[in-house]
Amino acid sequence: MKKRACGILHHITSLPSAFGIGDLGSQAYTFADFLAQAKQSYWQLLPLTPTDPLYGNSPYLSSSSCAQNPLLISPEFLVRDGLIKKSELEPLPAFPTSRIDYQAVADYKQRVYSLAYKRFREKKSVEEYEHFCEQSSVWLNDFSVFTALQTHFKGTTWDQWPVELRDRHPAALQSIQNRLHNTIERIKFLQFVFSQQWHNLKQYCNSKGIQLFGDIPIYVNYNSADVWTHPAIFKLGEDKKPLAVAGVPPDYFSETGQLWGNPLYRWDVLQQQGYSWWLNRIEHNFHLFDMLRIDHFRGLVAYWEVPVAETTAINGKWIEAPAEDFLTHLNKKFPHVPIIAEDLGIITQDVRNVMQQFEIPGMKVLLFAFDGNVATNPYVPHNVTPNSIIYTGTHDNNTVRGWFEHEATAEAKQHLFDYLGREPSAKELPWEFIRLAMMSVAAVAMIPTQDILGLGQEARMNIPSTSTGNWQWRVLPAQITPEHITNLRKLTELYGRANETVKSNE
Repeated sequence: MKKRACGILHHITSLPSAFGIGDLGSQAYTFADFLAQAKQSYWQLLPLTPTDPLYGNSPYLSSSSCAQNPLLISPEFLVRDGLIKKSELEPLPAFPTSRIDYQAVADYKQRVYSLAYKRFREKKSVEEYEHFCEQSSVWLNDFSVFTALQTHFKGTTWDQWPVELRDRHPAALQSIQNRLHNTIERIKFLQFVFSQQWHNLKQYCNSKGIQLFGDIPIYVNYNSADVWTHPAIFKLGEDKKPLAVAGVPPDYFSETGQLWGNPLYRWDVLQQQGYSWWLNRIEHNFHLFDMLRIDHFRGLVAYWEVPVAETTAINGKWIEAPAEDFLTHLNKKFPHVPIIAEDLGIITQDVRNVMQQFEIPGMKVLLFAFDGNVATNPYVPHNVTPNSIIYTGTHDNNTVRGWFEHEATAEAKQHLFDYLGREPSAKELPWEFIRLAMMSVAAVAMIPTQDILGLGQEARMNIPSTSTGNWQWRVLPAQITPEHITNLRKLTELYGRANETVKSNE
């Protein structure tokens, strides 16, 4: 991140689409065109991994660290590629346009995908598919078998499966794979289709000088193919249940801390294995993205371990992780690796030291800038460092307008007005924040689409520690106007952040 630039935070699910959820179809290319016209350099996304209604459809609680979400496959492009007929898209449910009904989307798309898979099996040549399966063998087969077993056992967590399957006895695995062969192949097929559609989109974005910016949760879900396949690298008992779980200690956000419940890593075992699981995961993600954010980066330095029987995160303890050794291995395999640390919240000096040692950029969020002493607040623009990414807000925050109207204290508002030298209205405020981000010395300014559109808290993506109503926001087809593009491009050019790869009038 040597060059000043900026980008937009907008998840695929939030794109317009006729099929109830944003996908990898034509609207994704339209969004890429918008980024190019506004001279943006980055498109930041949330994890693309499979989601589950059992976990609130959160992309951070997935059944796999490497598989991708089949709900994001474009039915429109399945028609284009001859895998289904246009008439087979009907009947189309009356999906809501500004929110996602995940169950309705899943029910509809499963019918469409079944037709596409049936037609795919009738094709004589499957060379590309076989090549994909071979290239993805480090994760694909285990994920496909795991997912098929989840369906077979009606969603039961894997530790409740028959012992021979829970513990992956070879004979039992081979027998069930033979029995569920067609289901397993269908799961692989959908991963193949996603891969094709994704890499076409990535190539299009890269041709316009737009880099795709991905996101890796530090932890994986217990009920995942990763934990089932690699139990030795997690803190599990003989019954394969977690001995301790992840969280963060009490702080000014929560008196009882946050109990996430993810299984913790056995870093000693990972170290003995040369961190192969982590390196494979990173390598896979670098095939998908041009740069990566590691969520809860501080957990790579030291993590909060909570005994599994606890109901809050109060009675945990800090455990040191071999961050320097791990990152040295990572840099050796991926020199000059473009990784960003999610370093929000209370960050200790040991975490800062590791970030400085490995020159890993951190994050600054303007919504946090006006609490307390503004003169010394690390998020206020005059204290931001060049080796960082500055955000107006993230997917875990309210929109700027929503924050101002519903969350900001009177003191924070006054600090903001004093800093700006005037008192803008709630309607004007998002663009004031965008300007502050753009003019800062941070290498990259990242703006959520909701703030470009000046939307309120109804457009918020996620409220942490809540399990319903999240990850549903979608932009409407004509909501991004030529005026938005012009205004964004002007600020981008004014503050020296313009992507000049593609002409602005293309």
